[in-house]
Amino acid sequence: MEFEKTTEQPSLYKHLEKMSTLEILANINKEDKTVPFVIERVIPNISSLIDVIKENMLAGGRLFYIGAGTSGRLGVLDASECPPTYGVSPSLVVGIMAGGDQALRYGIEDAEDSEEAGWADLQQHMLTTKDVVIGIAASGTTPYVIGALRMAQKAGLVTGCIVCNVGSPIARYADHPIEVIVGPEFVSGSTRMKSGTAQKLILNMISTAVMIGIGLVEDNQMVNMQISNKKLIDRGVRMLMKQAGINDYELAKSALLKHGSVKLAMQDFIKN
Repeated sequence: MEFEKTTEQPSLYKHLEKMSTLEILANINKEDKTVPFVIERVIPNISSLIDVIKENMLAGGRLFYIGAGTSGRLGVLDASECPPTYGVSPSLVVGIMAGGDQALRYGIEDAEDSEEAGWADLQQHMLTTKDVVIGIAASGTTPYVIGALRMAQKAGLVTGCIVCNVGSPIARYADHPIEVIVGPEFVSGSTRMKSGTAQKLILNMISTAVMIGIGLVEDNQMVNMQISNKKLIDRGVRMLMKQAGINDYELAKSALLKHGSVKLAMQDFIKN
């Protein structure tokens, strides 16, 4: 029996083509403002999932995002930000999407139609029961994600999902379902808009809280970030100067470049 998809309901706005640019932007912004309030209602669900991820990660597990289309791209984006921001291995948080890397740039929409493909892609990573898999799909009906979660759950992995409809097939295979109901999109069915915004905000919450929880942030600083360009070197130097209580920029820079992170560089100043 088909469940009602809020994500497919008609827009609350009529004749968008007759609106001025200012009207279009004001109305999009009006809809976007509702998203954080909807997320607020599901924070307890997000928190429960994060606590499990932290516990499993500290025991040697990893986090996998799996999705298709916009949802898949958002998962890959969040995963790809973790190594430069927190200095972790690219294998700690992994984003997988239907169609592979080519689908990041080009729409390969039929890649999501196979239930077997999602699990096959996950299996390439030598999964263990310490790993956590989060399926991301605005509709909650993507076969690629359904199959991946169903088999992951069957294999004993912890599963979660981020969906924008209630009672979806994907949620049935999620130990920790996050159902964030943002309502009809400004352009009917265009889930890259409010639904995508909600997913992005929740992914930010998950990865940030997990990285803090496993000890990769001190005070409010990214002390393990990769020192990979001039901007980040300067940020790291100033962070190190503040933490070490020194005013010598070049001394701090030398220590930072020697060790590759603020946290490790601090050891020189602690010893001295």
